[in-house]
Order: sequence, then structure tokens, then C-alpha cells
Amino acid sequence: MFRNMIKENDPDNTEQTTHFGFRTVDKDSKQGLVRNVFDSVAKKYDVMNDVMSGGLHRLWKDALIRTLRPEAGMRLLDVAGGTGDIAFRFLEAANKRGGDDSAADFKAAKVTVCDINAQMLDVGRDRAIDRGILKNIDWVCGNAESLAFPGSSFEAYTIAFGIRNVTNIDKALAEAYRILKPGGRFLCLEFSKLDMPFLDKIYEAYSFHLLPRFGEMITGDRDSYQYLVESIRQFPPQEKFKVMIEEAGFKRVTYRNMTGGIVALHSGWKI
Repeated sequence: MFRNMIKENDPDNTEQTTHFGFRTVDKDSKQGLVRNVFDSVAKKYDVMNDVMSGGLHRLWKDALIRTLRPEAGMRLLDVAGGTGDIAFRFLEAANKRGGDDSAADFKAAKVTVCDINAQMLDVGRDRAIDRGILKNIDWVCGNAESLAFPGSSFEAYTIAFGIRNVTNIDKALAEAYRILKPGGRFLCLEFSKLDMPFLDKIYEAYSFHLLPRFGEMITGDRDSYQYLVESIRQFPPQEKFKVMIEEAGFKRVTYRNMTGGIVALHSGWKI
């Protein structure tokens, strides 16, 4: 499904090309290729998250929310969160901390979910309706590299398992910094590099041999899950990504490995 847009490796053309999994593509093509992936898997995306992680993605997202410490009145921008997993957790946690008064509109926490993929947002809206969450959540189709929000608009910015799909990660980080208020927090949950070497071979075999098969069985799309596995391997290791966050202007940048480094939670502050 992707071959017509794939180019052979061209080391002399790195400014115009980027990776799409293990393949090299024009930068202008990657956004459309990624959109095709999530168009294909949107309706089964949450089911596949459970299959791929053995349900651990729920614990990782819970850890992100505990780190964020949502409260009444907080405004969150959740990028690449189309199906609503982070948004729902955020609102639930904020309301618990805020007590009964947090139900008042002027005190309630609010979240804007921004995703480049309209079909993922459709799934999120349907889930919100099913849960009876009809207030304090907005759904916006937009690009992480050029957000349509004024500067200093949000107290928090989250992105879970989405930044590795961005064409220009540095631009997305710069936008995250721009839209945060002074004192605002950036949190990124992303697959990373294992820090438990004995798990390498097991994880490698599971990722490359089983996950694409599960993708084919559950969603009917092996290629998309082959890409998603490859994109994990292409993402910068923890220390390199930490430097990228710092270069965007964030301070007190840290990360915490979870499940042996399969996932890392990165944090930074706009000070």
C-alpha cells in the first residue's frame, strides 16, 4: 500500500527525505503515509493497543496522568490523542482532585484533543458519547508541527505514542513550547530503547514476527503494523530525545523508563 511513495536511500538528499519505518521517503509524503496507516487501523486501534502491549499501555497512561497531577481549572492540549485515552483519564483525575465544585464550568479542567487523523477523532468522539463525556473536551484536527492555537494557551501538553510519527520532531517540540504558558509542563510517552539487554531478543522477536501478524488478524492490515514496529526502532534513544526537548527550550528535562525501557515518560517545563 506504500510502495509507490517510497524512495531508495539517498544519503545526499537528507534535507528532503525522512524515514517511514525502515524506508526512506520524501518529507512531503510522510504525513500522507502516516494518515493512511491510522485511517486503516482507527476502528481497531484500541483493541490492538491491548494486544500489542498485553494491556500495559493502560498502566503507562495512568502513570502519565499521575505525573501530570490534573486539577480543576487546568487546560490540557493532548496531541495525537484521537481516541481519547489520555483525555478521559485527565478529566476523571481532575474532577476527583477538584471535588464537587470542579463541575462548575469556570473551574472545570478542560482538554483539547488534537490529532491529524480525522478518523481517529471520530472514534474518540464516539467513545466520549458512550461515556457520557459531553462537556469540557474539544476535538480538533490539526498538525503537531503547526498548531492552530495562540501562544501560552495551555498549562499542559501531552503526547502519547504519537511523536515518533511526526515528520519534523523538532518543529513539534517547538510548537509544544510555544503553546504552553510559563510554568507549563510537557509530557511525552513513547516507545524507547530497552535498558534490560537480556530482553532484547525476546522483544525483537515479538515485535517483528508476532505484532504484524496480530495486526493482519485483527485489523486486516499487516503493513500498517509493520510500519509501527519499525517506527519504534527509528525513534531516538532516551538521552538523544532528552537533548532534543532541551533544544526546544524546555528546562528540568527528565525521563523515566518503564517496563525495562520499552517505554519512557519524558518531562520538561516551560520556565
